[in-house]
Amino acid sequence: MSDGAMDKLKGKGKEAVGKLTGDRRKEAEGKADQAKGGAKDAADGVGERAKGVKDSLAPDDEK
Repeated sequence: MSDGAMDKLKGKGKEAVGKLTGDRRKEAEGKADQAKGGAKDAADGVGERAKGVKDSLAPDDEK
């Protein structure tokens, strides 16, 4: 499981606990963790796409 997925899962748990207990701060922390996880996933995707572009531009004898 990626770091981003772990942050999203942790965030969903925090948000749920916050909603159940009426703790608005915990709920907000959960939403922030989910957003952080989404950003990590997006950054990982950009890195993978950049690697693919680099590989496609390399001469055939370097692949």
